[in-house]
Order: sequence, then C-alpha cells, then structure tokens
Amino acid sequence: MIPRYLVDFNLDKLPRTETDVIVIGAGIAGLFAAIKASATNKVIMITKKSLMDSNTRYAQGGIAAVISEDDSPAFHRQDTLIAGAGLCSHDAVDVLVHEGPDGVRDLIQMGTQFDYEDGVLALTKEGAHSQRRILHANGDATGYEIVRALSEKAANHPNIEVWNDHFILDLITVDGECRGVLTERPDGQRVFVEGKATVLCSGGTGQLYRYTTNPDIATGDGIAMAYRAGAHIQDVEFVQFHPTSLCYPGAPRFLISEAVRGEGAVLRNIRGERFMEKYHHQLELAPRDIVARAIVSEMEETRSTFVYLDITHESSEMVKHRFPTIYEFCMQFGLDLTSDWMPVAPAAHYMMGGVKTDLNGETNVKRLFACGEVSATGVHGANRLASNSLSEAIVFGRRIVQRINELTPVTVVTSVASATDRTEPPMQAIVEKRLKLQKIMVRYVGVRRNLKGLEKGIEELKRQMPIYQSVLTKREEFEFVNLLTCALLTSDAALMREESRGGHFREDFPERDDLLWRKHIVLNREQGTVEERIEDVEYK
Repeated sequence: MIPRYLVDFNLDKLPRTETDVIVIGAGIAGLFAAIKASATNKVIMITKKSLMDSNTRYAQGGIAAVISEDDSPAFHRQDTLIAGAGLCSHDAVDVLVHEGPDGVRDLIQMGTQFDYEDGVLALTKEGAHSQRRILHANGDATGYEIVRALSEKAANHPNIEVWNDHFILDLITVDGECRGVLTERPDGQRVFVEGKATVLCSGGTGQLYRYTTNPDIATGDGIAMAYRAGAHIQDVEFVQFHPTSLCYPGAPRFLISEAVRGEGAVLRNIRGERFMEKYHHQLELAPRDIVARAIVSEMEETRSTFVYLDITHESSEMVKHRFPTIYEFCMQFGLDLTSDWMPVAPAAHYMMGGVKTDLNGETNVKRLFACGEVSATGVHGANRLASNSLSEAIVFGRRIVQRINELTPVTVVTSVASATDRTEPPMQAIVEKRLKLQKIMVRYVGVRRNLKGLEKGIEELKRQMPIYQSVLTKREEFEFVNLLTCALLTSDAALMREESRGGHFREDFPERDDLLWRKHIVLNREQGTVEERIEDVEYK
C-alpha cells in the first residue's frame, strides 16, 4: 500500500507558520483563488517554481464563456455535455455556463486585456463548439496574459504572501480534516504551514508521458498528496491527448492550438491527403480524442511519426495577426506557418479527472479544496471541451472562496508525526526511473489501450514500488513518487473501464457501453475502488 506520508517528521519539532488560507499552485486557479480569498483572509501562496510558471501561461486558444448575443448558456451546456460523452455532472456544467461570464468580468477587472474587434470583445470558435464564444488575448497568448495580470495583482497584494520555489511534501490531516501542509523550503528546511483552508491548484499529470505539451513541473503532486490524505480520486483514466503538438527535430512538443483548426486549418497525412472525412462528420473540428486517434491511425497506415497541419490557404496577414506566438515559435525552427505544412502528432495535454469535489470545490477531506486541472468537478466528464478549463478555474475558484468564508476558525494542531522503517536511499538514478515510467505510459496507457498492454504496464509500474519505502531527500525523488502514484491510479482505472468513451479508448472494447459503464470510477487509498452510478439524467 502507498504510505500515508512521503517523509518521516514530527510537527512538534518543526517551525510552523499560521495563515487563514493556503493556496498551492500558481496557475489561473491558484492566482484567482488567492486574489479572491485575500479580500477577507490572509493568504500564503506556495509555488513550486514562480508565479509565471504553470500550465496556464502556455494556454493559447482562450477562455470559453457566453458573451455573444447569438450564444446562450443552453448552447454552451449542450456542447459541453456532448464532448463529455455522458459522464458530465449536469449541475456542475450548469454552474460553469451560467457563472462563466461573471468570472470573465472578474478577470477583466483584475487587469486582463482580452482582444477586441470593432469595440467589442473578439470571439472565436474552436473544435466541438457550436458558437463563437472563445475570448483570447494577443491573438494566441491568452494564458500568458491572464497570468501576467493576475500575478502582478497577487504579488502586490498586502494580504498575499508568495513563497516561490517551495515544495509541498504532504497535506497534514487530523481526524479527516486538512489542517495545513508540510513544506520544504529552497534550502531544504521543512516547515508546517497551518491554515483554516487549503486549496490545491497544483495542475495536472502531463509528465506521466514522454510527449506532452505540459511544462516539467506538471508531475501530479496535488493528486498524489490528496490521495495519500484520503481524498477521492475520480475519472483519472480520461487523459486528453492534444492532437496537434509540433513534432519536429530539435523542437519541444509545442502546442499548436485548436483555434488554428477553428480558423480553417486542415490535416493531411504525409501523402498530402486530407483524411478527417474518414473519421468524423465534423472533420478537423471533431472532439480532440477522435482527432488524436485519427492522426495515430494515419501515422500507422503511412508509417510516419507525424501528419501535417495546413493553414497555407489562409492569408498570411490573418495567420500572423491571429497566431503571433505560434508563428514566431515555429519560425525559430525554420517553419513558416503561412507557407509550410506543420508536422504535428498527439501529445498528453490534460487530465479530465483528479481530486473529486462538490459544487463548492470541497473534497471529502474537510477544509481541503481543489480547483483547476487537479480537480474533478464533473464539468469535463470523459472529455474536456476546448477552452472550458480556464473557465472552470475561475468559476469554481469564486465558489471555493465563498465556501471558505463560511468556515469557522480551527484550534491549533498539536502533535502529528510520521515514522516508518524507511532506511535505504533510492537505488537507480531518478532520471532513468522517470523516463522509464513515461515510456511505459506512452506504450501501454496512451491514446489507445487494451487488456494485455494495461496489465503489462501495471506490472512494470509495480516493480518501481520499493521506492515508497526509501528515504527520499531530493525534489526529483518526491516528484517521481508522485508520478508513480498517479501512473498506478490512471492505469488501474483504465484497466477497470471495459469500454471506450471520451479520452479513454480500449481497442478490445471499442464501443461505448452506457448500460454498464455510465458511471465514475473513484479511487480511495483506504476504501479502494468505488463506482458511482449516474442516475436519471439525460445525456447525449
């Protein structure tokens, strides 16, 4: 069994700091929640790197909200439910589509400068959206602009204390209630941060896979520490692979936004043939999981490691204006978006599942909240609709703060200690272990899965489990253990779900099975697997 704590400690012997609210993570979820909470609370915001390092800053497409008079919450709701493939929480989706516009107004008030056209907010359309409802900033640098505005506000707020380059080792619980976090400072000193509420905004698990659009810091720390603390982990078999990441020698797996296809780009195999009509009536604007699998099929059929994304038929002025970041990035490698076909392939992009929450972002562990990609609010179901992630972070961030403001103060934590018989340091170099784990996940728990591969993958992952009994001292060791925990959870859930739905595709069970599998797989450290039926709701 996975141990309760990563390291041995005795809180009585550690320095401690008190605050009202602890926010873990520096993406849109963490920044927004911290700023909202700071109106009436003292906040300590703990980041693994810095305020400008998160998945949010790389978000290109934009943020989905009902702004246009031609749009409606009902349209946004329907699009989200269709993408979510029968597993969305209807209540959570209703919250998202109705409260999203107010969240956008909050972002604007906090200094975010979205793009305008003719004096009104510019809106674009993305895959699987029926309306133009995607707000963007600087063309394709939406995430960067949001983080810029919010981090400036957070850094200068008198009620927010930012701790950069700190690592959260574990959540400290007393009688099923989260009372704070065990943190390691940059110099290695450990400190107990105590608070009346802890908000996990630590992002997803992109580094489970060798090819990912996520930064190096996306190692699933929040999901792993919440699991150790007794939180329910839901829907982690559903991993979204972005269909179009740049696949070019010497270049990182840079994301080429959904919005490029939304503005007319087409996919071609290496023979130059368009192929999406073979796979879906929405062609290039089909849901991401369908596009990603189509690309993998074409790559196998043509024995290639990539396909092409072609927007050369659009005017160069439009392309440069709409996608300046993508254009400039590709030019660094001698690729001209306006005249060249871009070599692309799928890469791990987003975890639909995570730490299960209610409509106020609270987990089953009292005083522990989760927001953003680390959470499973029920909005995304089996497949996230493009640009709903930024909306989810602000909508549920607002709700979390409202709930935190209702909490009563807590008594001071007295004695909590962890002592195990850990004695040995890890044997093999962690960098090798991490690469091996990523290769296992790509091979057996990737875009397409089957029984034999999943069993083989789990068997190989379990060989790494002795590290749980090792004495861990380095950040890369903590990150690897968190990745291993998330890899085991994702693989176990993928093995259990004997159907194909959304971001989970089983070659041995290629059809969706609503009769048996219209339910969530929920994993808990103490209780094991819990399956939750979804009863009496309509679905698409």
